[in-house]
This record gives sequence, C-alpha cells and structure tokens, in this order.
Amino acid sequence: MRLLLVEDDKMIGTAVQRGVRADGYVVDWVKDGLAAGLALQDHAYDLVLLDLGLPRRDGLDILRELRRQGDRVPVLILTARDAVAERIAGLDAGADDYLVKPFDLDELAARVRALLRRNEGRALPFIEHGRLRLNPSTHEVFLDGAAVSLPAKEFALLHALLTQPGVPMSRAQLEERIYGWGEEIASNAVEVYIHSLRHKLGTDQIRNLRGVGYMVPSAP
Repeated sequence: MRLLLVEDDKMIGTAVQRGVRADGYVVDWVKDGLAAGLALQDHAYDLVLLDLGLPRRDGLDILRELRRQGDRVPVLILTARDAVAERIAGLDAGADDYLVKPFDLDELAARVRALLRRNEGRALPFIEHGRLRLNPSTHEVFLDGAAVSLPAKEFALLHALLTQPGVPMSRAQLEERIYGWGEEIASNAVEVYIHSLRHKLGTDQIRNLRGVGYMVPSAP
C-alpha cells in the first residue's frame, strides 16, 4: 500500500513517516501544498494523510480539488485545527476521517487500517480469499491455516493483488504500489517476487497473463 503524507512540520512528519513505514506501508512525504498537488497528479495512492495549514497552498483546497476531479482516494486529515467548525469543514470538503494533533501513532495506524479496509469494501480486519488469509495489521499470511513467512515487499505485492481479485495488474502498477520515492527498483524485481510467492503459495494462487501482468483469480 502506498500513502502520501502532506505535512510541513519536520518533527511530526518524520515521526509519522517512520511509524507508518513500520506498519509496512510505502510513504511519500511532501511538505507543501503545491508539491502535494503534483504528487497526486503523478502517482496513484491508496490513502492521503493531509495537514491543513500548509505553505503555498491550503490543505482544504487540495482536498476540494481532489473531490471535484472525482478522485475517491481516502483522506485522513491531520491538523492542529481542533474547533468543531474546522472539523465540519474538513469532513464536508470530502475528508474521510479527522485526527487532531497531537495524536498517538498507534491510533493513527488503527485509523489508517480502518480507512483502507473500508475503501476495499471489507468489514473484517483480514482479507480471506480461497485458501489464503492475509492480515494487514499483523502482516501475517496463512495458506490452508498454516503461517507463511513473507518479506515486506512480497507481502506488499500479495496485498496489492488480493485487494482486486480477478483484475490484472501490470508490472508498472505493482511497482507503483510497493516502491516509494528514492527506492532503487531492479528491472526484474516484480518477477522475482512473483516467482517466490508462487513457490511459497502454489502456482494456482497468482496467474501470469502474458503481455498484461499478474492477478489473483477471482474465483479460487
């Protein structure tokens, strides 16, 4: 899962980025409103952590533009503006949730998981598909009830595929989901991860569609 953090406070941004990365997410961090707009134009994100009081462009303007464009990416506002009217304005502008600074990183992590789960149409905290069960909060994967140990990138790739069963994802789309800015990407990295996953989970769990990409079958 790839998240965009929009926060101009260096200390808060560093703590949030470190905490969210520890939960296994890829995080891109920008520090002003104009940079946020460019990032959202150039990349597909699973969730946006958005401060409101930003240099160069206000967070509410960014949020309103996202919704005018029909972009439904979940947005969690992180702000020191704690007045009820401010919270109402953020929610009415299209935010999905609101967290007032200072906040606990464990609560932030729980809210991120809840928003991602809601966006995927899940009520349960885990993803169950045929013989597979994946728990995003604990980073556990089970095959026929037996735990399967996966490195972070393999877990992220499997998670991306399981959120859209039956929908092929190209190598470029998968790279977008599991790599952040500044990370070196080997030309065959996705293929290597897919090969390892199929070895651990069985070749029937992930299909290779030549010239198209990879997918988890919709009907296991």
